[in-house]
Amino acid sequence: MLDRLPCALIAALLAFIPSSLYAAEAASQINLTQHPVGYLMLLIFFVAYGFVAVEEVIQLRKSKPVMLAAGLIWALLGIVYTVRGQSAALEAAAKHVILDYGELMLFLVVAITYVNTMQERRVFDALRSRLLSLGLSYRQLFWLVGGLAFLFGPIIDNLTTALVMGAVVVAVGVGNYQFIVMGCIIIVVAANAGGVFSPFGDITSLMVWQKGKLSFLEFFHLFLPSLVNFLVPATLMHFRVPKGTPASASEVRRLKPGGAVVIWLFVATLATAVSFKSIFSLPPALGMMLGLGYLQMYSYFLQRQARRRNDQAFGFDAFREIGRVEWDTLLFFFGVIFAVGGLGVAGYLALLSNYLYVDLGPTYANIAIGILGAAFDNIPLMFAVLTMNPDMSSGQWMLVTLSTGVGGSLVSIGTAAGVALMGLIRNHYTFLNHLRWAWAIALGYAASIATHLWVNAALM
Repeated sequence: MLDRLPCALIAALLAFIPSSLYAAEAASQINLTQHPVGYLMLLIFFVAYGFVAVEEVIQLRKSKPVMLAAGLIWALLGIVYTVRGQSAALEAAAKHVILDYGELMLFLVVAITYVNTMQERRVFDALRSRLLSLGLSYRQLFWLVGGLAFLFGPIIDNLTTALVMGAVVVAVGVGNYQFIVMGCIIIVVAANAGGVFSPFGDITSLMVWQKGKLSFLEFFHLFLPSLVNFLVPATLMHFRVPKGTPASASEVRRLKPGGAVVIWLFVATLATAVSFKSIFSLPPALGMMLGLGYLQMYSYFLQRQARRRNDQAFGFDAFREIGRVEWDTLLFFFGVIFAVGGLGVAGYLALLSNYLYVDLGPTYANIAIGILGAAFDNIPLMFAVLTMNPDMSSGQWMLVTLSTGVGGSLVSIGTAAGVALMGLIRNHYTFLNHLRWAWAIALGYAASIATHLWVNAALM
């Protein structure tokens, strides 16, 4: 459960990744889209993607095939660029991606460490006790967590929201496999939908805002379409949520010493990361690392108190919580970013974007971009659109913002929120479990697009 900084931050951090990919492509000037090496790169990518899709069946962690694919793709690029005497250009492209991924990794390590610490301090257990004391049924809890995810998405970003609410679902639904599965799916859908109508709620929306394609207030035209995107699948899924009520907690779970302080340190860390970006124009990851320093020093203080009290449970070891970071997820991000980056260097993403906007027109292209974003990652696709800079109305820019933001919900690996939640709740929230409800999510996607075309018709 990743407690990332407000949408503004996470988005700002990730938004740099695609820019490096396309900068690399521009520098290389070697088009491999109709070259045998390019075809082989595509084959490697799709084979790796296939292994990710059947992770639950073959028990092969998702990071392994994509890391292998990324390495092979860049090795093929290395051969081509070396033969053509342009190794320096490819080296520069690779270094850009490494730098950007390094910032992402540091950011995630700190965020996940805070979540792990909150789990160790029983923050989520205490929340579970509070929710169970309300006497809500599984179906009521389903709507509660979904609604909270939709409301938190535009404030603390969709990734952080999905991770935090996912931990709550696991804590509340312990022992009920079906509820946890359904709860995780609706959390991803709701968090992605909520993140669309805020310039800070999703990576792609921040990119559009930073480029000046939409003003701050124009994003709120997407509130109703986003709400529809959440309500349609939630209504259809409601009837498959268990009817019972969670068993009352046998005991009231209270926070361990320092649990409340850790929460506030997390808030301070997010504020620090935002400040580093907005005030100093420094990478948010630096602010997050400073926040890790807050946690480390507080851990030291509690450990000293624990020794004085001769009570080891009183304190916690921050390094132990860092050691529990979900590396499968972090390495999966590495593989995806580098694999997609390699395809971008080869020219495939630009080719795809050109085909869509030239042959299909902006409306159909923007709708298709959202669907393709679920498979190819919405961040580089959105950047491809921004790089092409098609002449579109504000309504069309809203449409592509909506489609890329919620289109990733169609599959679990379509957005960072789904990928991170797969790593957190590995035995419940899986690619195939999510895919079983793709039809309902697709209906929500179509309904949200139709709603936008209707309520914002004057802006098209």
